[in-house]
Amino acid sequence: MSSPVRHGPATAASVAPVVGISVIALVVPTSVHLGSLLIAAPILVAALSTARWTGGAAALSLLAAMICDIRDGLLHSAVMPVHAAALLAVSVFLVATCRARERVRKEAGQLRAISEATQHVVLRPLPRRIANLRVATAYRAAESLARVGGDLYAAARTPYGTRLIIGDVKGKGLRALDDAAALLGAFREAAHQHAALPDLAAALERSVRRHVAEASHTDADAAERFVTALLVEFPGDGAVMRTVSCGHPPPLLLRDHRITTLSGRAPAPPLGLASLDPAAYRQNTVACAPYDVFLLYTDGLAEARDASGGFYALADRGTHWHSEQGDPEALLRRVLDDLVRHTGGRLDDDVALVAVQCAPTA
Repeated sequence: MSSPVRHGPATAASVAPVVGISVIALVVPTSVHLGSLLIAAPILVAALSTARWTGGAAALSLLAAMICDIRDGLLHSAVMPVHAAALLAVSVFLVATCRARERVRKEAGQLRAISEATQHVVLRPLPRRIANLRVATAYRAAESLARVGGDLYAAARTPYGTRLIIGDVKGKGLRALDDAAALLGAFREAAHQHAALPDLAAALERSVRRHVAEASHTDADAAERFVTALLVEFPGDGAVMRTVSCGHPPPLLLRDHRITTLSGRAPAPPLGLASLDPAAYRQNTVACAPYDVFLLYTDGLAEARDASGGFYALADRGTHWHSEQGDPEALLRRVLDDLVRHTGGRLDDDVALVAVQCAPTA
């Protein structure tokens, strides 16, 4: 783990207080004892740098304190040992604190690396272009050290067109990650096997039920697990977008700098609570025009609150970012920036975003 500051500033922080106090101590009358003030040097360095630099500042301060005390005629008095003992005790504490801080930083870095690796395994990066679609994704975890949680998305290029899923698992932590991984694995396989979205939704419901049944052996509350999900399909010709919602927020359509919520017909219950009959899933169809952008999101966006408790109103806030319709990646950056402004940088829930732009084949 690198030092919080570079060697130059650390050296200056170590030497400057020692030199300054020592010079003053050698100028003032011998009746004024300033050696004890040299503890300021290791304290300052401990706040700015590593345990090694703090230890060096402490050794330099101890030497300077002894010189000052000897100059003041305290060599054979009880004051000099007290000065030395106090400086040593504080310095040992500072060095130990710096080492503990460095361990925490190292462990935090390792956790971030593990989280990033987990995200790439569970949430595989989506290509920027799939067939005639431009795709952009973004994920923001509510927990500062996390990189992935219960929100999910995936895409599959199938014989029936390009299919996507975005979803939100009930709960947080490892259990939510387990449920998300199970659903994503099921989608990546089933998306190629079922010609119609309602059939795909029913297949995913079966997979979620099997997963929940297996989890019930170790989790007494497994029966309460469920996943909201939105299935999206763009056939090969790109003329329409089809969706099936399982309790998930509806997508937004950005067209000609206008934003429309595609509510469609009544959604099915979330996966895990839905039906095994494909007829229970209502499919919605929207005609696509070149350069339309569809924004898929989880409820971490729609339910984000500001300091006064007000929700992030998509219909109103959309006026701040609809100008980025031509670039899906720029659109998501604008949405996230606006979300940060609304929440003051504090997220209470994970947020997953997928922007899909229809474009003529290059």
